[in-house]
Amino acid sequence: MIKGLFETHINVSNYEKSSSFYEKLLNIIPLYEDRVRKSKFYWVGKPGESMLGIRENYPSPLVQRQHFAFRVDVEDIIHANDYLKALGIESTNFYGDSPEELMVFPFMPAVSIYFDDPDGHSIELIAMLNDEPRTELEIMSWKDWNQLHTK
Repeated sequence: MIKGLFETHINVSNYEKSSSFYEKLLNIIPLYEDRVRKSKFYWVGKPGESMLGIRENYPSPLVQRQHFAFRVDVEDIIHANDYLKALGIESTNFYGDSPEELMVFPFMPAVSIYFDDPDGHSIELIAMLNDEPRTELEIMSWKDWNQLHTK
């Protein structure tokens, strides 16, 4: 029985530069570094629950843009833009617009913020909302979602 996603590995152009980037992020805990293979592994959140691996030029020097999301709490999403900005990381909402207006995916429901790593990999911080899923609704702003749920 599948319980969730355990690990994600991405190819990077410079593992030391990428290591520096990922180590700035909240709850990214260095686990193991293999200098010979130019790779590094991290626990994401609680050790033993989820892992991220980065490896330079593997299997080739071509780096294909990937996407992955880190689960966070709603309270973290509220401050995520300021947190990322303080780290010198630009962020956007789902549509690539200002992160000041975060978007909700009603089918889940969840709210998220996006940013890129040094190789252009798309990273998402996503928080599940404590509301019932609304599959009939399109993606909407968090403000509109909250107004819908306060009526």
